[in-house]
Amino acid sequence: MAKIEAAVMHEKTPVTQAVARRLQGMIRSGELKANEKLPSQRVLSDQLKVSRPSLREALLTLETLGLVRTLPARGTFVVDPGAAGGRAAPWRYDDAYSLPEVFQSRALIEPEMCRLAAPHLGAPGLDRLDAANADFEAAWRGGDLVAHVEADLRFHRTIAEACPNRMLRRLYQSVQDLLSESQRQPIPNTAGDRMAQSIAEHGAIIAALRGASGGRRSRRGPGNAHPYPQHRRLRGRDAGLRARPPHPRPHLALILRGGPSPSQPRGAGWQGKARSRGPCPAPRSTPAGRGCSACR
Repeated sequence: MAKIEAAVMHEKTPVTQAVARRLQGMIRSGELKANEKLPSQRVLSDQLKVSRPSLREALLTLETLGLVRTLPARGTFVVDPGAAGGRAAPWRYDDAYSLPEVFQSRALIEPEMCRLAAPHLGAPGLDRLDAANADFEAAWRGGDLVAHVEADLRFHRTIAEACPNRMLRRLYQSVQDLLSESQRQPIPNTAGDRMAQSIAEHGAIIAALRGASGGRRSRRGPGNAHPYPQHRRLRGRDAGLRARPPHPRPHLALILRGGPSPSQPRGAGWQGKARSRGPCPAPRSTPAGRGCSACR
């Protein structure tokens, strides 16, 4: 245990991630055996020379990744990787937002940030994405789940930091804990073929961004390169939420993509074009006939 402090001090990651990595290493090496009970948090924090909140956060990270399990009134135990019927850890933020709600929010925010970031990444940003995706794959193949999730977070964060929309960046940063946990949560139950698909999806994003930065912008744009299959599986009843049909005239989306300006009269259609789209039909299809906020 005395060696852990040195590992923590020399890590460039936050203390909690360094502790999570070290404990994961002890589990993988057999120093902490399957089904073995960990020392109490008070004893363990003294041995690791870290604060109890930092240790608690590291243990929560390992629990989300399926490496340990905390049982009420019994303590924290190392999970047997060979045991059948593994299950994901409880969603930590269920009292505020459900996991499907987080996935649905990511599906709205991340593609738009990706589209806006495309012209601003440049060669250095694209190289960082390549490196993050390579680490993402290597860590998965090597069984280093902590590094695997760190690389995934670094990949998405690189795109977010290149987004020129300051409000979107601030919004993304404000929910970083939720986003990070949603990226860890599926790991224990992710099959190898699904992870291979996820790695390929990251590659597709990089290819689309590289094409956009080189002036070969696709019709769909780089923001749509990531198909987000996990979000699609969470629609409707699978998500436990009622899926709403798309608005018949998505005003905000049109504005963000160069469509009608907010000051343009309804029914005027696209600026500079003779085609008219007519009044928004939403008032007949929305509750109480009120229509959408853009039409009131």
